[in-house]
Amino acid sequence: MTGSEASPSFRLAYVPGVTPTKWVRTWNERLPDVPLTLIAMSAAEASDVLLGGGADAGFVRLPVDRTDLSAIPLYTETTVVVIPKDHIVAAVDEVSAEDLADDVVLHPLDDTLEWERRPGLPAIERPATTADAVELVAAGVGLLVVPQSLARLHHRKDLTYRPVSDAPESRIALSWPQDKTTELVEEFIGIVRGRTVNSTRGRAPTPAQPKTKRPDTGGAQRKPAAGKSAGKSPRGGSGGPKGGKRGESRRRS
Repeated sequence: MTGSEASPSFRLAYVPGVTPTKWVRTWNERLPDVPLTLIAMSAAEASDVLLGGGADAGFVRLPVDRTDLSAIPLYTETTVVVIPKDHIVAAVDEVSAEDLADDVVLHPLDDTLEWERRPGLPAIERPATTADAVELVAAGVGLLVVPQSLARLHHRKDLTYRPVSDAPESRIALSWPQDKTTELVEEFIGIVRGRTVNSTRGRAPTPAQPKTKRPDTGGAQRKPAAGKSAGKSPRGGSGGPKGGKRGESRRRS
């Protein structure tokens, strides 16, 4: 466990664009006695935060160094281009990188996409952050290609975005130090993977209820009482005259 044995706690880091709300809610329902603290971090500093002990686990953007970090890929994001609402690209549902060839495409220093060849024309200077780049798009300086969650995070009323069909995608993963897979980390992994509270790796599975035992009859079936066989009258066959009367009439004849 993290923290002291008397008062355990869990620190969860996350990069911009990730919304951990649903997982945190489940944690609070299952482990109300273990407080969870959220820690915001940039994509570039994620590995240092986790390896330096700043968090027990974190939502990161792949790739990460698998030498020291474990990672469970969770989902892949759509890549979009952020544009002014009056830009010509806003008239279509989807674009390709080639469609941006004549536009200045901003490349912030905290860019999370890995390009072999970036689309568009390069800007004179690189913005320091994605937030700064969004401001430049609003000012008409250029366009910005980012994961969709970042476009939503930095939403402005005067901007919109469209999917880029052939752009690299960003993958989100849950990561933690390999040598610190604690009980609480296992608990959070189970929550993220959708394990129920009663699953085999859950924290407090509901014990199975003992079955009510039947009385031991020694394996023998009960015999009907004498003169009371099933479906027969006490003194003879079912439905016919009593056997005693038939025998009496024969003796008299």
